[in-house]
Amino acid sequence: MDGKPTQQQSPRALAWKRFRSNKLGMISCGFVLLWAFLALFAYLIIPDKTPNANRQILEISTKKPGFEVDMLMLPKENPNPKTPFFQFLFNGRPDDVIYLPFDSIHVDAQATTVYLYQSEESVSTRTEIIDNQELIQVGPSTGSGTFAFDSAEEADAYIRSHCVKHRKFLLGTDQFGRDFLSRLVLGSRISLCVGFIAVLLSLMIGIVMGSLGGFFRGKVDDAVVWFINVVWSIPTLLLVIAITFALGKGIAQVFIAVGLTMWVEVARIVRGQILSIRETTFVEAGRALGFKDLRIIFRHILPNILNPIIVVSAANFASAILLEAGLSFLGIGVQPPMPSWGSMIKENYAFIILDAAYLAILPGIAIMLLVLAFMLIGNALREALDVKN
Repeated sequence: MDGKPTQQQSPRALAWKRFRSNKLGMISCGFVLLWAFLALFAYLIIPDKTPNANRQILEISTKKPGFEVDMLMLPKENPNPKTPFFQFLFNGRPDDVIYLPFDSIHVDAQATTVYLYQSEESVSTRTEIIDNQELIQVGPSTGSGTFAFDSAEEADAYIRSHCVKHRKFLLGTDQFGRDFLSRLVLGSRISLCVGFIAVLLSLMIGIVMGSLGGFFRGKVDDAVVWFINVVWSIPTLLLVIAITFALGKGIAQVFIAVGLTMWVEVARIVRGQILSIRETTFVEAGRALGFKDLRIIFRHILPNILNPIIVVSAANFASAILLEAGLSFLGIGVQPPMPSWGSMIKENYAFIILDAAYLAILPGIAIMLLVLAFMLIGNALREALDVKN
């Protein structure tokens, strides 16, 4: 027979090849990785880099996508200390200036007259006069406590170049004048973190409970099955709400509450898989060699039943995102001002009947797309890991 002999591929390589051939699965995987990148490096990307993207400018509340405005930067009395890079990466940094939106400014050598931004409904014009000595603190250091401009033209050029910032809000602003794009991107952190930690916690509990019941059987299995059935009979959302009320409100409590309610399906799958292979030859060989039960379970049995666990973990990730969004919408999940897609829907659902419905619709679409992506990844994994293919 001519030609080189074909090298047999490992099951892992075959599964990866089948997964890559699934276009929807690959697109969904890329979508999830994109959101994970945005969530991790959010403060390097989003316009509002304050903690929780909570820069409130009430004068420009509920502005439409694409809204543009000029802002005058006023120095704060007590500037914040420099934020270390990694602290900034995960928590952002407070503003050192106050942003004052304006329609126009008039600068002379001593002071700047600011004609504050007015919405279309306003008829009166508000002005504010600011000493130039206060504004030069925003620009480059002058090396002395005071600095005098020789002319109004010099003062105007300096202030417009160093103290004025043009801002464009790609997705507009919410009812508190916060950049909506920044909060939408930052809200993905909560969904992805809740999904990851809840799935990790459910795997830890579910694998242990399912392994004990499936391997030891007898009274241990009866107790595990009874406990699984009790937890399974309670509606998931009600159980999460009860745990949240017991632990209190907050992001850590949400992680624990969601994780403690998602282990049941993992335990059932692990128990069923172990029951089907506990009498196989390699398990009997482990017993004959004197291996301890825990070694047989975790080093020999579990690696052979990882495929269904991986598939159910993808589905649990999607369920965790929905549960977190539901809890935040009900007001017992993530607490303001921390952005969460569920809480953003709650804050803005009244705008659905007004001309700013996108404030509630966009977070809902983000939840829908992320959940759909995880479900499609789960389906692709199920097909790729199916040994019958």
